[in-house]
Amino acid sequence: MAKTEGRTLPLELGTVKIADEVVSIIAGLAATEVKGVASMSGGITGGISEVLGRKNFSKGVKVEVGTEEAKVDIFISVKYGERIPDVAWAIQESVKKAIESMTGLKVSSVNVHVQGVQFPQQENSEAEKAESDDQVAAENEQ
Repeated sequence: MAKTEGRTLPLELGTVKIADEVVSIIAGLAATEVKGVASMSGGITGGISEVLGRKNFSKGVKVEVGTEEAKVDIFISVKYGERIPDVAWAIQESVKKAIESMTGLKVSSVNVHVQGVQFPQQENSEAEKAESDDQVAAENEQ
């Protein structure tokens, strides 16, 4: 049976095709649910989708889907203070379980690429507030 993208399942009444994008979305959602994952790291296309108002659930995910198995690469930023090996292991388990249970594909590997650490927003918010207060004070002096 010829296949252009994804997995084709022969069934009694016809075929079911699972697109690579579907596997990417499953992997992305499973990874973002793991405690310690701050965000998915995507390329330029992920950023464009979000600017246009579309949530890109496959951002930071690369999959290779064969007829019976899938290989997954996940690109993430972790929250500051989390133990990175534990977060990566939890992502591997979560992604493997989600893909295998939802698609029937065997997941041969889940590679986790940690590309950054995200610091608490509270620190950033306080710094921005202080800068904003300084600007207001400077404007009031003039």
